[in-house]
Amino acid sequence: MGRVAIWIACVLLLAVTCQGKGAPGHRVRVGYYNRKCPAAETIVRAVVGKAVYRNPGLGAGIIRMAFHDCFVQGCDASVLLDPTPANQRPEKLGPPNFPSLRGFEVIDAAKAVLERFCPGVVSCADVIAFAARDSAYFLSGYKIDYKMPAGRFDGRVSLERETLQFLPPPFFNLTQLVDSFKAKNMDEEDLVVLSGAHTIGVSHCSSFTDRLPPNPSDMNPGLTRLLQSKCPISPNFTNDPTVVQDIVTPNRMDNKYYTNVLKRNVLFTSDAALLTSGKTATMVMENAFVPGSWEKKFAKAMVKMAAIELKTAANGEIRRNCRVVNN
Repeated sequence: MGRVAIWIACVLLLAVTCQGKGAPGHRVRVGYYNRKCPAAETIVRAVVGKAVYRNPGLGAGIIRMAFHDCFVQGCDASVLLDPTPANQRPEKLGPPNFPSLRGFEVIDAAKAVLERFCPGVVSCADVIAFAARDSAYFLSGYKIDYKMPAGRFDGRVSLERETLQFLPPPFFNLTQLVDSFKAKNMDEEDLVVLSGAHTIGVSHCSSFTDRLPPNPSDMNPGLTRLLQSKCPISPNFTNDPTVVQDIVTPNRMDNKYYTNVLKRNVLFTSDAALLTSGKTATMVMENAFVPGSWEKKFAKAMVKMAAIELKTAANGEIRRNCRVVNN
């Protein structure tokens, strides 16, 4: 993580050259902030690197946050909005997000630095997109590195009920998963590739107890016994422990998820579902056995996902505080 210290130093040198206020256009592009706020991506990477070094789980949470943001209302940082008297049930309180979604404080920290040097310039939606990329960069040992187009607007609408409508739950079968991705113009390969994010992070027991005895399951018996030793029979809000999603390399983003899928060492029905069709099973094998293949595909899929249903000046803004809409 010596590179983090270098980036922090770069932030201090570059941030003074940031430009004044501006608003991104609705057509995202690589290098969008090169003139408006040259240090924008450096700032985010430095903040994320520090957080991931301290707690790799925060990086996993941010990658998941990007997915949960983009699939509901598009990539507009609507998942960051706190409850208000006017909207008491925003996305972040939806069952798929609360209490499991994490990393909000990292986004806040990056935004605070950006507002100090480039007030009103960088959208929270772009901060999420950059932070997810940078989380993958650090967690993969610098193997996942890609350019992220920017210029998103932040949304003003955030509804809890839409999280259940658009976010595929862990008990979905393959047909349901494919349909939920197609609804967002994502295909089967995107589904298989983005599922690889389950190579990092943790899951609450309640997300996979449907795969534990007495329920039928094709889970590897060894993993079943391990999970039974860690999870209560009936998890609830006050007793719902977490376990790592990848028992082989739990704190590293790599393609071990796919070998876990093949060995039936995965937690969710949605993970096991990838082997229920020849097409997706072949993709799983390619990602498992072709070195470097998954990392490149993951980068491409993340860029594609980050372009879902973007806001324009007509229905978006550049939030000063990522947790509340501007007055």
